[in-house]
Parts: sequence; C-alpha cells; structure tokens
Amino acid sequence: FDNIHKTSSGTNRMNTVKITNKAKLFAETGSAFDTTDLGKIKTRAGGHDIIPLKPDPMAKTSMKPDPTNFLKKFAGNGGTMVPKPEPVYTKAELAQQAIKSRQPKMLTYPAFVARPNPPNTELRRFYERGDLPIQIDHGGVANRLAWKVEIQKLDFHHYLPIFFDGLREVEPPYAFVAEQGVMDMLEAGAHKVLPVIPQLIIPIKTALNTRDRAVVVKVLKILQALVNCDVAVSGGAGLIGQALVPYYRQILPVLNIFINKNDNLGDAIDYGQRKRMNLGELITQTLEQLEMHGGEDAFINIKYLVPTYQSVVIY
Repeated sequence: FDNIHKTSSGTNRMNTVKITNKAKLFAETGSAFDTTDLGKIKTRAGGHDIIPLKPDPMAKTSMKPDPTNFLKKFAGNGGTMVPKPEPVYTKAELAQQAIKSRQPKMLTYPAFVARPNPPNTELRRFYERGDLPIQIDHGGVANRLAWKVEIQKLDFHHYLPIFFDGLREVEPPYAFVAEQGVMDMLEAGAHKVLPVIPQLIIPIKTALNTRDRAVVVKVLKILQALVNCDVAVSGGAGLIGQALVPYYRQILPVLNIFINKNDNLGDAIDYGQRKRMNLGELITQTLEQLEMHGGEDAFINIKYLVPTYQSVVIY
C-alpha cells in the first residue's frame, strides 16, 4: 500500500511500503486458509532414496576462478589471433586452490547430508483438523500453549506420540506446537509418561533420521527433558532412563555420526552458547544423561553404539 505525505511546500510525496509474504518451506502447506495437501506427499521421512553421492576423488575437478586473473594493461594479444598462454601453477598453488574450493563434510558426505523431511506428520494432520485441545496464546514476550483440558486428564497414549511425531516439523506454527506441547506434557504429567515410552521410539527415530541439524538439536533437548522428567516424581534415579535402554539401537546410531560435530572457534568466544546449538556438545550431554539415569546396563549399551563415548559415572 502507499502512504502519501504532504511536505512543507504543499507537494505530495509518496512513500511505497513493500509487503512481502513469509516464504513457505513446503508447497504442500498452501495458504493460511488451506490444509496441507497430504495426498501429494510420496517421500518417506528420513529415507535414503535421495541423497547426493560423495564426489569421486579421482575425477577431474575444475579449479575455483582466481579474482586476480584478469586481462591487464599490455597483457593482451594486440588484436592478433595468438592465443594467450595457459597459466602454469605450481604444486603449492594447486594445493591452495583445492583448499579454497573445498566444501564442508556436512554438504558433501552422504552420512552427514540431511534426508527428506516431508510435511506429513500426525501433529500437522490433527492440528489442522482441530482435534488437539490446545490453542496458541500469543503473549507479549513469548508464545505459549493454552490447554483447553487439564493435562493430567489427557490420554497420554493418544496425545503424547502425536506431539513427538511433530518434533521433525520445521515450519511454524507446527514446530512450536510440537515442542511446547511435549514440554508441557512432560512437566505436568511426568507420572504418566513411562507406559508410553514404546510408542515414542518410532517418532524419535524418524526425527533423528532426517539428519536435519535443527531437528536433531530439538530432539536432543527433548530427550534430556524426557529422561529427567520423572526424577523428582519418583524421588530416585527415575525409571524412564532405564526404560529407554532397550531402544538405544534405534536412537543412538545418528548420534554416533554427529558426535564430533563441534565448532572449532580457536580463542574466540561463542556468545550463543546459552542457546545450546552446538551439536557435538549437546550429543555428549545427552549421552551422559542417558548413562546417569539408565542404570547399570546403560554404559555398555551406549559404548556398543557410540565407541568414542567415555563414562562419567563413578561406581
């Protein structure tokens, strides 16, 4: 729309305000008045069908262009057809060119590349249909969920797996609803979580298999909250950590892939440390929590799947 202001001379000065719509991550989401077109989604979340192959080290690769390699004064061919001689690089210059054109492993190695994450979660389907007893309370500082039913009265076998399935969502408002819904249910109904553990494994495994860094960080924080949620209730070490031990084979393989993904800052300061976004450090903290609350069999099972892990429990 246009705003018209009158200057001191009486002339009209027109200021055009540009309004840009927020970019949608998925075409299936549609507009704010549509429901997600789940019928078009055929890909499987966390599938290995569409992943880039590691480049062949023996293949001939093109060098990164040198910005200083341009035609300078008295360096042309003077209008003749004599071709310009090809530059001859030394081994040191070729090595330097290769270092400049090198891409991080997170983009080139198939094990680190993100997998498909289609918007077909159960939480999205239930939320768009209005079957969840929640609504978003838009506060002045931060949003929260307003529950229409007391959380303790909810059927955790039905609702908790739905919220866990939405942890791999990256599009608002579904991502916020899933994460906040899980945290609210773990806080208010910690004594009802233990029987539901077997139903939570597949959603957790699917979210980790996407290998999307933001999704993995979110799931790791939820895992730490899940392991610690019944400690205060039971008064001891808690039973949820022990109930997760048989399912380490589904949860820990992806953690073993990213456990060394730390930020090498040298002597710099990580001012965003409070946000807990360092993937390698977060994985180490999660494994420590799993060992401390998993009982006597936790360490040997973690060590079997994450060989570089070192115990933090003193027996």
